Amino acid sequence: MGKRVLDLLLPSVCAGCGTPGAACCAQCLAGFSRPEPVTRGPTAGLAPVYALARYRDQARRLVLAYKERGRRDLAPPLGDALAAVLPELPPARPDRHGTWWLVPVPSRRSASRVRGGPHLTRLARACATALAARGHGAAVAPALRLAAGARDAVGLDRARRAANLAGRLRLDPRGLPPRSTPVVLLDDVVTTGVTAAACGRALVTSGFPVVLVLTLTAV
Repeated sequence: MGKRVLDLLLPSVCAGCGTPGAACCAQCLAGFSRPEPVTRGPTAGLAPVYALARYRDQARRLVLAYKERGRRDLAPPLGDALAAVLPELPPARPDRHGTWWLVPVPSRRSASRVRGGPHLTRLARACATALAARGHGAAVAPALRLAAGARDAVGLDRARRAANLAGRLRLDPRGLPPRSTPVVLLDDVVTTGVTAAACGRALVTSGFPVVLVLTLTAV
C-alpha cells in the first residue's frame, strides 16, 4: 500500500527522456535492442564483446541514472533488454543443462555502499529473472571481487586501468559456478576493454570459459 501511495505522489518518470509512467519508456528501451560487436585490443582472443547501445544520449542517461543516481527501478527493464538479446547472440551458449550462467563485473566496495549494493549483481539478477520468464534456465554467479586499493577507473587511460586492477582482481569461492561451466560476463559500460579483459582472464585461467562479454553500452 505504501508504494502505491508513493507512486501516486511521486509518479515514475523515464530516466532517459523524462516521460511519465515508467522507469524507462518503450522508446528509450528500444535503444538497447540492437546489439553490436565491440572491438577492444585487450579483449582479443578472450571472448566476443557485444554492446546493446553506444554510451551517449538516452542510453548514457539511463546507465548513469541506474549506476550513480539511485534509480534501482531501472534494473528490471535493463535486465530484460539484456535477456532479450543474449540467447540470440551466436557466440553465447548455456551449460549442458540449458542454464545461462551470468557473472557480473565486480565493483569496489566503497562504490557498492554508495549505490545500495553491487549494481551489476542486481542487474544480473534482473537479467536472470527475465531469462527465466522467457523459458530459459539462468543463474547468477558473483564469482569475482576487487581487493582493497582499487581506484575509481573513471578518467584512467588503458595503462592506468590495467595497473589499477593488477593483483586486485580475485575469484570469490562463494560465487563460483561448477568447474568448466561456460559463463557470460555482464557489464554496464565498456570503455578501454581492460576491465573486461582482466575479468575474462581471471575466469578462463581458473577453468571457467567466458563465451561472451555482454554490456549495456560501449564508449
